[in-house]
Formats: sequence, C-alpha cells, structure tokens
Amino acid sequence: MQGSSARSAGIAAGLVAALAFATSGPVVKPLLAAGWSPGAAIVVRLTIGAVLLAGPAVWALRGRWSALRTDWATVVGLGLLGVAGASTLYFFAVDRLPVAVALLVEYTGPLLLLLWAWARTGRTPARATLVGAALAMGGLVLVLDVTGSLDLDPLGLLFAGGAAVGNAAYFALTARPISLPPVSLAGAAMAVGAVVVAVLAAVGVLPVEAPDVRVDVLGAQVHWAVPLLVVGAVPTAFAYAVSAVSVRLLGERLASFLALSEVLLAVLLAWVLLGEQPLLWQAAGAVLVVLGVALVRAGADSDVRRGAAPPPAVDVAAAPGAPAAPGGVRATDLGPDGGGEVTRRA
Repeated sequence: MQGSSARSAGIAAGLVAALAFATSGPVVKPLLAAGWSPGAAIVVRLTIGAVLLAGPAVWALRGRWSALRTDWATVVGLGLLGVAGASTLYFFAVDRLPVAVALLVEYTGPLLLLLWAWARTGRTPARATLVGAALAMGGLVLVLDVTGSLDLDPLGLLFAGGAAVGNAAYFALTARPISLPPVSLAGAAMAVGAVVVAVLAAVGVLPVEAPDVRVDVLGAQVHWAVPLLVVGAVPTAFAYAVSAVSVRLLGERLASFLALSEVLLAVLLAWVLLGEQPLLWQAAGAVLVVLGVALVRAGADSDVRRGAAPPPAVDVAAAPGAPAAPGGVRATDLGPDGGGEVTRRA
C-alpha cells in the first residue's frame, strides 16, 4: 500500500469507526430509559464485543500465539485503561456531572497526548498542530453545548479526568508498533476489559440493574436483547477493530484528534434517529472541529520528522523500497491482514 493510500485508508477507517462508536448513544438511550443501569449495559456490551471479536482476533494471529505472550503488557494495559477504565470512569463521571461536561473532559485525551509528547521530547509541536488542537477543542465546547451556570462536582471532574487518561492510553497503546495485528490487539484487550468490568460489577463497584423489559427503538417495541446485541456488535466489536487499524496507520496524535468526529456524528445521529435537532452554534463548532483536525493532519508529518510526535506504527510516508521512519515500518511491509510482522521500536 502506497504512503498516501495508507494514510487515506487510515483516515477512512477512523471515520468509519467514529460513526460506529457514535451509534452507541441513540441505541442504548432507550434501554437506560427503560430501567437498565449504565453499569449493566457496559458489562453486557463488552462481553458481547469480546465474544464477537474472538474469531477475527484468532484468525488474524494465524497461529502466532507467541505474539500474545510477547505483547501481554500492552494487551493488559489497553484492556485496563483504554477499555474498562475509560468506560467505567465515564459512567462514574456522568453520575455526578452533566453529560456534556463529562464528555468534554474525557475528550481532552488528545490534548493529554500532545502535552505528554511535548514534555517528554522537549520539542514544540508544529504551529499547525497547536492551532488545530485549539480549534478542535474550542469547537468541541460548542458542539457539546456546555453553556450556562454549571455546578461542577470535584469528584465527578476527577472521574472524568481519569476517563480522559483512559482515552489517551487507548490511542497511545494501540499505536505501539508491536507484532500483534490490530484486530488481535483489539480482541484481546476487549476480553481483558470485559473481565475487569464483570469483576467490578460482581463486587458492587458498578451498580447493575437489568430488568426484563421491552424498549422503544425507532418506534418499535423490541426485547431488551436487541439494542444490546446492536451495541455489542456495531459500536463495540466492529468499532474497536476498525479503530485499531486506523490508529496503527495514522499514529496516536492524528488518530486521537480524528476520533473527535465521533461527537459530531453522535449529534447528527441523535438528530436523525431521536429528533434532537442541533443548534446553530453546534454546527459552527462542528466546522471548527473539522478545521482543527485538518490542521493537526497538516502538522503531523512535520512533528514526526522533528521528533515532536511518535511515528505511526506503519510509516505511511515512506515510498516502496525507502527506509521506514525510526520506530515504524513501511506501509508496503504489511501483510494482507493489515497486521504484519511489525517491528519494535529500538
């Protein structure tokens, strides 16, 4: 796959994953309104996702079980922080904060990654990256409609901050140039996350209420299992698998800012499916987010060349036969499953 084609594929995969993630709210909302607790929905969602991803994850490994043993720390870290941690802490946050505020804090994850790379390397990101980050986050404030007088609970903000760390960890760990194919990494981490949230539910940390009810989905009364099967398949198994491919191709910085499009798509889906029409300033915010992501994309190559950002696990800029950037491999070195034998950073 040529460099520009690989990056285009990564962006396309990221947008598809964002759209899939965005379906979660409209599908789960009627279930929660019918009496299910968020904790119960999270446990079932991750369990279904882990089961559905098991087959593709094993197929992508193709007998290379040693990769799981070699990369176990990344798998466990991703499952704990990026899957179970982010989901659980966000649930605790929305129990104490307005949903928009909790989302806004959680989606500072890309900024945390940018600031961490800046502090660790001592190299200032490109001007396009900084301006793009500011525009994207400002646009996100408008899209989430965080207005009015807010009484913010300190513990809720702490939980939301923890969710932001989990969000950042998801991209940082998924972007690592390891030997596990992206789908296998997503599947293994999903299994770890499902076990963790099940344990939290069993010991009472996550309240679980799962009444046997019928719910209203798109005007039809369906059994509670229907929305859960949808949310386990689309915004969980499918979304995490496709997102892992995108992050591996784009790197943590561009992929994390591209993921902000999930919020825009969620607003659009709520409009189409639930009749929640967006406001004018939300549309203006969406434009700012798109412009911001475009600027981050423009500054990405410069940041990688100057060592101000980690390179993608797959070097999408390298031409066939050219040496890969430090820490990555050429896109042309990938196998047919998109995983390849990705070499480690030195």
